[in-house]
Amino acid sequence: MTSHTGKEFRSRLAAFSIALTVLTLAVFTPGLSDFASTWKQTKPADASGWSRVPQILKRIVPPGFPDKNFLVTDYGAVSGGKALCTEAFAKAIEACSKAGGGHVVVPKGIFLTGAIHLMSNVDLHLSEGAVVRFSTDPKDYLPVVRVRWEGSDAMNYSPLIYAFGQENIALTGKGLLDGSADSLHWWPWKKLANQPDSRPRLMKLNDDKVPVDKRIFGEGYYLRPTFVEFFKCKNVLIKDVRLEKAPFWFLHPVFCTNVTIEGIETNSNGPNTDGCDPESCNDVLIQNCIFNDGDDCIAIKSGRNSDGRLADAPAKDIVIRDCKMKDGHGGVSIGSEISGGCSDVYVENCKLSSPNLDQGLRIKSNAKRGGVIENIYARNLEIGQVKEAIVRITMNYDPPEAKGYSYYPVMKNIVVENVASRKSTYGLYFDGLPQSKIDGVEIKDCKFDGVRKGDNVTNTVGLKLEHFYINGKLVKE
Repeated sequence: MTSHTGKEFRSRLAAFSIALTVLTLAVFTPGLSDFASTWKQTKPADASGWSRVPQILKRIVPPGFPDKNFLVTDYGAVSGGKALCTEAFAKAIEACSKAGGGHVVVPKGIFLTGAIHLMSNVDLHLSEGAVVRFSTDPKDYLPVVRVRWEGSDAMNYSPLIYAFGQENIALTGKGLLDGSADSLHWWPWKKLANQPDSRPRLMKLNDDKVPVDKRIFGEGYYLRPTFVEFFKCKNVLIKDVRLEKAPFWFLHPVFCTNVTIEGIETNSNGPNTDGCDPESCNDVLIQNCIFNDGDDCIAIKSGRNSDGRLADAPAKDIVIRDCKMKDGHGGVSIGSEISGGCSDVYVENCKLSSPNLDQGLRIKSNAKRGGVIENIYARNLEIGQVKEAIVRITMNYDPPEAKGYSYYPVMKNIVVENVASRKSTYGLYFDGLPQSKIDGVEIKDCKFDGVRKGDNVTNTVGLKLEHFYINGKLVKE
């Protein structure tokens, strides 16, 4: 039997009393249940840091597929980019899945299609020289399906490539996926979506916790479809393909586990064309990719406002390495739809540079979106130039939205080391909130040159600077 001193007993009793008090308040006090969820998610900082990466990588295993090929041309697909091949893609995918799985092969040529829905055990493989060009007719993405749109759950147009609840799925090959978006198709919807019955309506349905099956959008509502969205899927591989001209976000895995994204390239200067947005996913590897986008290159998310808090599904155990970021808002971002929280993200050996890249590392939320963001590690980054800050951490994203709310974000244990940059406006730009300060950021062995305005740090505690130089001068705490 283990014995305890009176002091130890009193300490344990006090800890139990605090926990009981928080849980009691959460259950019996209106408005505090969300606080209880946040308190539950918070955990001590990971003292070992990078030592967890091998454990994460060991769990991330790309799916394999039987050595059987199903050519889309055998199911009626015609090259040339004129005839719509949606039905042929669907038939080939169904036949492949029913046969136990394999590769649905798109040969060299141009194939026009509407929405493609993947099924379990199917690899959609684009041969070198193959182009899958997507229709610009919105009707080719109906009926509506379950999606997450800017962090809110909805029934909306089908993503261009979609899967729901499937296992062992892949998108591979050296071919091109052409989303066909431009200033005449899809991108003008950004402004049209601000009509009261469109995007604002979805935000209100989120706030009011309306069931998803009653959030019907699609035709007439101007919510652009994502390019690739895999929803509640396991064992996902996206490898080597090139994607361009996205209507909206490029790659958007949601509630997925065991995801590998490798060797892909995204190109689009359209509005909100994020490169890769893993949302409420765990065990994710993004490596050897090139992002050149009209918004964040990589943006880790976990739902927006009520939808994110109710799902209580943080993004976690994500490894990003050996990637290149060109144009975009943030090179690697966390947020802004981050209400479900985010932890254990590891970024290393990446190169970021463009006069059209706003920030290198970017963490963003506000008092309406909230979220606990912790255990974020970045190292060995080369940054040529960015327009604003090398590291930008804010709890004041979209201030008008947050007015009157008190879901204060928690941002802590963020370690940035061995980062070199050549040109930026700021080195560090941190703005927490008086009610919830940014806590425990470490900047180590970093050299930021060509910085015009130095640092701007407010509402931040526990900032540690070690061998940190700006324009050749040592910066002290």
